Parts: sequence; C-alpha cells; structure tokens
Amino acid sequence: MTTNPRPYTHALNRLKEAGLRPTRQRLALARLLFDNGHRHITAEQLHSDAMSQNIKVSLATVYNTLHQFTEAALLNEIVIDSGRSYFDTNTAPHYHFYCEEDGMLSDIPAEAVQLARVPNMPRGTELASVDLVFRLRRQSARSAA
Repeated sequence: MTTNPRPYTHALNRLKEAGLRPTRQRLALARLLFDNGHRHITAEQLHSDAMSQNIKVSLATVYNTLHQFTEAALLNEIVIDSGRSYFDTNTAPHYHFYCEEDGMLSDIPAEAVQLARVPNMPRGTELASVDLVFRLRRQSARSAA
C-alpha cells in the first residue's frame, strides 16, 4: 500500500537539506517555488502568488526569504538591471534569454553555449561562475522584412 506524502514534504526536505529552519512562511514560499518544476520569478510575483493562495506574508519577508534561499544554494539570483532581479529554481549550470519587451526569462542549456576564451583572472582569484544573459528585442515589422 502506497501513501501520499504530505503536501509540504518536498519543501520541508529542501529546507532541511539546506540547513534552514522550516518556519511557516519559509515552508509556504518554498512550496510555491519548488513544487511545480523550475521557474524564474521576481519577489513581487512570488508575493502576488502567496497572496492569491491566502498566504499572509509581507513583501519584505518574501525578499528576505528569497535571499536566504539564494545564500543556501536553493535558488540563483539573475540580476537583469539595478531594479530587476529574477530568482531561478534551476541551480544547475545554464544561461538565459531575456526579452526586454515582456520581461520573460528563459533557460538556455549550458551545452548550447561555447565560451571560446575566458580572460586571465586577476592574481589571487579564481572563476566562481559565469552569468550570461542574452537580451532580446522583438523585431519590428519593418526591420524583419
């Protein structure tokens, strides 16, 4: 006989594995983030999702939780510009397309991009990661012809 896991089991296990205390708000936000596959989300979008699910949480708490999850390697933060960051639940190495008109962020598999040359690192440093975002603009009808 198989039993269905409790709704918070996946989120609870993710938080415990990351060494984070599973508070009520962390559990609720983790469930929104991790229970339905990979996604790119802003703090404002997650806050809106939480409110629509009757999860009482402030926007400041959402920001704090997202940054805690990022520090615990549960998320990656993709900074688009000084006023826009996305949080990515896919922490495996990969890159992104960003559409400037609609704000859509989509994954590019790491193997689809080849870096021909990486510059020499300054003395005493090593490469930690490479963040690569291809910024896209829709072609106007005139320029597409």
